[in-house]
This record gives sequence, C-alpha cells and structure tokens, in this order.
Amino acid sequence: MNVHVIIPAAGLGTRMRSTATSKQPSKQFLEIGGVPILIHTLRKFAAMPQASTICLAMRANEIETFGPEIVRQVADKRIKMVEGGEHRQQSVANALAALDAQPNDIVLVHDAVRPFIDQEIVGHVIAAVEKFGAAIVGMPATDTIKHVNRTADGAVIKTTIPREQIVQAQTPQGFRFAILKKAFDDAEAEGFLGTDEASLLERVGLEVHVVMGAPKNIKITTPLDLALAEFYLAQERQAHS
Repeated sequence: MNVHVIIPAAGLGTRMRSTATSKQPSKQFLEIGGVPILIHTLRKFAAMPQASTICLAMRANEIETFGPEIVRQVADKRIKMVEGGEHRQQSVANALAALDAQPNDIVLVHDAVRPFIDQEIVGHVIAAVEKFGAAIVGMPATDTIKHVNRTADGAVIKTTIPREQIVQAQTPQGFRFAILKKAFDDAEAEGFLGTDEASLLERVGLEVHVVMGAPKNIKITTPLDLALAEFYLAQERQAHS
C-alpha cells in the first residue's frame, strides 16, 4: 500500500487579493520568513517517508515559472507537477488521473496554504483511512453557530446549531484511492461541484470519519492569517534552533 499526497495549488486567492493589488502573486506563492508558503508546505510532506508521491496541481504558467524554484528548494524526486483546473475539484481530479495508484492505496489531499501540518496528525489520518476508508482532519467549533436565512438586509437567525455537532474542516483529507476516484467520477458525470473532497463522499451516503486537528494547522487566506503564520514560523524555527 502506497500513500499519495495531492496538493491543489491552482487557486488565485481572491480573499488575500481583496486588500492587495491585482499584480500580487497567488497566495500560495506569498512568502513567510522569506520563503513561499507552498515551499513550506511541500517541505513538510517531503520530510514524511510514508509519502510515495507528492502530486502538485498548479496553473500551467506557474508550473513554467515557479516549477524550477520548487525543484531547487525542495529537491525531492517524489514531487510531480500536473496542470490544475479552474476549481479545486478539477485540480484534484487532474492529479488523481496522473497517479499510478492501486485501489487500496491512500490518497491525502492537503491545502497548499496550510504549511503548519505535522507528521503526527498525518499519521492519524493515514491510520483512520486504513481502518475506515475515508477521514478528514477537523477541529471542534468553539463559537456559537447560527443557521441563518439570507435576506436583502443581511441575515435572520433560523436556529442555533449545537456546537457538539459541528467541526471545522482542516486538511489533509484522506481516502482509499478507489473510493475517492469513484466519488470524483460520479460527481463529474452528474455535474456536482463540492466544497471539498469529503463532500463528494457525503452526497452518496459514504461515511467520512474525523481526526482531531490542531489550532496551528491554519489555512492562510487573509493578511491577518499571513501575520499569524509569521509568528508560528518564528516559533518553529526557535524550537529547532
């Protein structure tokens, strides 16, 4: 059994761009500690011996311009690059099609802009997939969650959702290859576009288990996240100095 890692990195990062100029690079290429976020993420998986393939889905022009820098800074022969799509789902589908995988192999899908994932959490996801077939990383909700109806004037509360029924999804999300590939094929055939990989399994009634995540495993999507990431990176470097 092999473990294949897919990192979709073809997004434009519109939430980061909303307060920046249009000429700013996509968020995965912004720097923390003088190094692009994507490089930090790739290095985390390159340090994991259980990963047999690391498949990176990027826009074609960014493969051409940024690909050599990835090779230089990460220098791991397990990394392969494929062209991504307009949506995350298409990017992951392209990566799945490029994998040399067996039905029982494990596929981990991880956000390009979550550079603080650790080996312990990844190990827990792999173990859960071996046992259940599908698992994601999640954090219990700490705020009160409201279900609302959108209106022209904003929103009106419909009901309060018990916090114990809510988790905030993180990545990696892990699946047996055959399960994930069929879910993607079914979604494409029916024109369904999900918000993440787990949603494709949920829609056909397949169970996806949850592995405890970590507050530090943030997704860098806003300038505030970028500042927090600099703090976390400084902590990491101090711990290893």
